[in-house]
Amino acid sequence: MESYIEVRWHGRAQQGIVTAAKVLGEACLMSGKFVQAFPEFGPERMGAPVRAYNRISDNPIRLHCQVTEPRYVLIADSTLIGTVGVTDGTPDNAVFIINTHQDPGEMRTRLGLDGSTARVYTLDATTISLETIGRVMPNTPLLGALAKVTEFITLEALIDNFRENYAKKFSS
Repeated sequence: MESYIEVRWHGRAQQGIVTAAKVLGEACLMSGKFVQAFPEFGPERMGAPVRAYNRISDNPIRLHCQVTEPRYVLIADSTLIGTVGVTDGTPDNAVFIINTHQDPGEMRTRLGLDGSTARVYTLDATTISLETIGRVMPNTPLLGALAKVTEFITLEALIDNFRENYAKKFSS
């Protein structure tokens, strides 16, 4: 049986969700993993809901379809909860990382996860991005949080990927 780690990203257009999935994929690839990273969106206007996905494995990935049962769900805009199916297809032990100032208990209730074994983490990724890069780009702090709570990617691998691929774009 093939084994994959599946990640689903939820956000709005211009929040860097597609870029986050790409960065995660690149960092995993640089770490020796097999990866897929792909978006799901149309000609969205700024602020429209967007999803992106990652599939990560130690072995070649032969599956080529949408991620329908993600173990990890990252939500860049908590206002999407209740409007799009952020919990759809998630297993009981799913991990949710949410950009919000609310505490994990409140978010667990909003997600309808009371009584489940899912883990819910929250961080104010908007404020973190404003304070560090001067722009509202919650994707980068969410990537850091993912590295902290998982074993399939390290913060060092993400930083190395940023330095190699994005340093010129964000240098002053």
